[in-house]
Amino acid sequence: MKILIIGGGNMGLTYARSFVRAHITSRLDLRLLARSPERVPALAIHEIGTVWGHPGECVPGADILILAVKPQDSPALFETLRGLVQPQQVVLSIMAGVRIATLREALGTPKIIRAMPNLPAQIGMGMTAFTSTDEVTRAELVQVQNLLSTTGKTVYVEQESAIDAATAISGSGPAYVYYCMDALMAAATQMGFSPAEAELLVSQTFRGAVELYSQSGLSCTDWIAKVASKGGTTEAAMKAFGAGEVREGLMAGAGAARNRAEELGK
Repeated sequence: MKILIIGGGNMGLTYARSFVRAHITSRLDLRLLARSPERVPALAIHEIGTVWGHPGECVPGADILILAVKPQDSPALFETLRGLVQPQQVVLSIMAGVRIATLREALGTPKIIRAMPNLPAQIGMGMTAFTSTDEVTRAELVQVQNLLSTTGKTVYVEQESAIDAATAISGSGPAYVYYCMDALMAAATQMGFSPAEAELLVSQTFRGAVELYSQSGLSCTDWIAKVASKGGTTEAAMKAFGAGEVREGLMAGAGAARNRAEELGK
C-alpha cells in the first residue's frame, strides 16, 4: 500500500511516524509531498519516507492520498492536484471545514474520506471521527481506519454533519480540558500552593480521574456521587458549579464550536 501524505506540518508528520511505527507501511512505500521543492531538505531530515517536491512525480503512483494541509491552503492545493488524482485512488482529508462535496468537485474523484482528528493524536492518544462517500469500498474503509487508529481511537459516522459535531466535541475538546485545568490551577495558587505544586495537583488529578473512569463501567454521574458525600466539600463545589451554570456554559461553548464548524464549511 503506497501512501502519499501531502503536508509536512505537525499532523502530516504525526501520521507518517505513526504509520511506520505500527508497521502498516514501510519507509519505501511512504511518501511525503513538500509544499515546494525548496522545502524538501527540511522534510527529508526526519528520515520517515521519500520526500518529493513536485506532485506530478508522486501523486499518480499512490494508493491513498492524505491531505494534511491547513484549510485556508486548500484552494492552492486543489490547483496543484488538478488533473493528477485518479478515480481509483482514495483521498483522505483532515482539513477542518472542507466538505466532501468541495473535495469531489475540486479533485474530480469519487473515493473520499473526511476525518477529524485531534491534538492528542501526536502521542497516540487521539480521537478521530471519519466518514466516507459511497464509492469507498469496505476494504478501503478498513484500510484507512487502520491507518487512523495508529494515532488513537476512531469512530465512523454515517452523516457528514456529525463531523462538525465531532469537531466541537473531540476536535476542540482538549482546549476545554485545559481551560478547566487552568481554572483549578489558578484556584490552587490562590489557596497558597506554588505554581509547580498547583500544576502537579491538577494534572495528576485529571490523569487519575480519567483513568479511573476508563477502567470502570460507571458513568460520570456515578463517580460524582461516589466522591460527593452529603454535606461534604465536593457537594459544596457542585452546588457552586450549578449556581454558576458551569455545565450549561460548557454545553453552550460546544454548541458554539459546532455552529462555527458549520459556518466554515459553507
